[in-house]
Amino acid sequence: MAGYGTSGTHGHAQSRTNGLAIAGLVCGVVGVFLFNVILGPLAIVFGALGRKQAPVKGGAGMAKAAIILGVVDLVIFAILMMVAASNGGFTWYVGG
Repeated sequence: MAGYGTSGTHGHAQSRTNGLAIAGLVCGVVGVFLFNVILGPLAIVFGALGRKQAPVKGGAGMAKAAIILGVVDLVIFAILMMVAASNGGFTWYVGG
């Protein structure tokens, strides 16, 4: 009679996902639409750290995409600032 659970692994599975690459990719995608000046650099940093982990955990493509999206986020922010500056800058209306 064979016993159950005698394979030696005891249910321990190693994670092959690169969490930093995923975090960088999420920051890059969300940064295209919201808070690009904050999420862009985060995407670049997480992507660079994810590329360092890529030989062990995989996800080199996601890490590279995170870096590219982080740069795109910063370019979008720079373009928005140039458009705002050419239109007279920002104005704040408080009260009536």
